[in-house]
Amino acid sequence: MILDPILDMFRGKAVTIPPLDGAFRPNTRLDEALAFVGLTEPDNLLVADGGLLASSGNAIYSLAADTEPKVVETFPSPITALALSPSGQLTVGLESGRLLISGKEVSLPAGVSCITALAYAEDGTLWLANGSTEHAPSQWAADLMTKGASGSLWKRNAAGGEFRKVAGGIAFPYGLQPLGRDVLVSESWRHQLVRFDGATGNRSTVMTHLPGYPARLSPAGDGGAWLTLFAPRNRLIEFVLQETHYRQDMIDQVPPAYWIAPALASSRSFLEPLQCGGIRTMGIHKPWSPSRSYGLVVRLDQNMQPQFSLHSRANGTRHGICSVVEKGGQLFVASRGGDCVLAVDLASGGF
Repeated sequence: MILDPILDMFRGKAVTIPPLDGAFRPNTRLDEALAFVGLTEPDNLLVADGGLLASSGNAIYSLAADTEPKVVETFPSPITALALSPSGQLTVGLESGRLLISGKEVSLPAGVSCITALAYAEDGTLWLANGSTEHAPSQWAADLMTKGASGSLWKRNAAGGEFRKVAGGIAFPYGLQPLGRDVLVSESWRHQLVRFDGATGNRSTVMTHLPGYPARLSPAGDGGAWLTLFAPRNRLIEFVLQETHYRQDMIDQVPPAYWIAPALASSRSFLEPLQCGGIRTMGIHKPWSPSRSYGLVVRLDQNMQPQFSLHSRANGTRHGICSVVEKGGQLFVASRGGDCVLAVDLASGGF
């Protein structure tokens, strides 16, 4: 209703979040999945030369079943994004804001220092998501709590040259999926997927009202895509986002690990918020409780609409999913909150 913003001043604004239903119906598939390899906070997954690579901290590891991860290359700061060009050039984004292609640093435009995602189109065009002009990638919680929307989308032609700004004013772009000359972007703080025209920058919303904060996208075998959601939405966090003075006091006085904010993992400290009877009863963690962390992967069809999902619920341990990759009939899932990479057999069906 047109009068709702005015009436909300007197009656209060309802805090609602989308339900986990339909294609998002909860299950325990991620907690039941095989732990392919243990790795501290694995982030970006990538298939290169038929092998599986993963980033963790400031190193890239080669992963194989039944063996310890092997360091392939290290960098001076944590890795925030990985991509492989059609010609096989490894492209790495760093926490420091540097971009390296085959080990050589590429000049970036002013203000591009928060590389959250990289992706190559089939013609060799390189897409880059700049999450924020105010915060580094690791400070994503601060960007959310300050209601940041300074993210931007950039592209670089296959022939090289300078990056060109395609669009700005994006609320933390965290995932990229090239679609011909266009690109699909996961806009985390607005809980939606947006398609951008590669030539004009015009945007159209593909999916909105997601039940969590979307992270990276990766292609599926039949032309669809896999979408990760790194944390859930809950009513308390949505309420805090509406309370400007409380939120600012929290930012100023409370360590970030204990903010009322989404997290990649939870229930690790007695100082964390949300620990009362709504979360645990007689020592049992309720799987349906309003957790700050969660594990969620969504399968999108060729029209980028959700088909099914894989979950690690509030009482699970495979939380903080930021990246997945499909390879050889298996889906590899990086759980930053669970310190492991999972392997889900897609050929067995059941989805």
